[in-house]
Amino acid sequence: MKAVQNILSIPTRLIKNKYFNLGFKVILAMLVALVIYRQVFSKENIDDIWALFLASMSTTNLVWLVIAIALMPINWAFETMKFRTLIERFEKQNFWRSYQAILAGVTFSILTPNRIGEYGGRVLLVKPENNWKAVIATLVGSFSQLLVLLTMGLISLIFFANIYLDLEPIMLSGFLFLGSIFVFVMLFVFFNISVLVPVAKRIPFYNRFKKVFKNLKLLNQYNTKELTKTLFFALCRYGIYTLQYYFILKFFGIEISFAAAIIGIGTIFLLQTSVPLPPIMGLFMRGEVALFVWGIFSNNQIAILASTFGLWILNLIVPALIGMIFIANINVLKTLGYESNKDK
Repeated sequence: MKAVQNILSIPTRLIKNKYFNLGFKVILAMLVALVIYRQVFSKENIDDIWALFLASMSTTNLVWLVIAIALMPINWAFETMKFRTLIERFEKQNFWRSYQAILAGVTFSILTPNRIGEYGGRVLLVKPENNWKAVIATLVGSFSQLLVLLTMGLISLIFFANIYLDLEPIMLSGFLFLGSIFVFVMLFVFFNISVLVPVAKRIPFYNRFKKVFKNLKLLNQYNTKELTKTLFFALCRYGIYTLQYYFILKFFGIEISFAAAIIGIGTIFLLQTSVPLPPIMGLFMRGEVALFVWGIFSNNQIAILASTFGLWILNLIVPALIGMIFIANINVLKTLGYESNKDK
């Protein structure tokens, strides 16, 4: 029996090993570097994109890129405010600490499908006893962002299909009806988020993970004011992200009206959000969707791909690299609760 206990304790002893902290960060950095290389430097048309980028830098279009870059920290600032609103129930953090948590989450997110890794990144900058609560808060925040994306995307797709695609009116009406019902159901669930608690209790093996699921009681504490505030920050972030995309399109010389761009961007976001893919395929999917939508307005495929690629670099790769710097200064063992506060 003692031998079995010793074997079972091996993972814990391994985690507590003083080299785990360094090894974890080295492996994470290597994985991030691999993903960046696979998606950035190994692209078959990277030379054409780079040549277009350099050509665009030497024109008056440069101002659009500068504005898009300036909006990047604002984009993540709104995400930070959303996160802070949701964690105030169990932990008070200053803005800078929460901002670091957000960017650490971005670092993990580029390694996983549909960016689910951001949950693991954010818990590294909250107190160990609040790790699972932070995961739940992030889920609520992601739900709010998804709700905004689907709502704005649905509206955009209806206009896009009606103006630029030859679809039967009855098909558009049916899609609008079904989409509206889906959005209203999501709105109801969001503003009555506590209904998910009894649903979770019906999940198989609930009792086995009862210690984890007990943190779901946090959902009972969120009020309408907090949820509305969260949704507002999600909408603001959507607006910033949309403007960035529009300015990058302008930078690469794609001439399109602001109204058409808003409709097209909303449609692209909707289609991208609806298909969860691993990071290796994610950028490819973005490029294909962008070619379909912007191909109506321009036949310059390299400019279209460069715009999509540029937005991805600006809002994911750059923040992920910054987040890696923050993670390098974190005591991973301590944040996961394997090291007491007095241990160094």
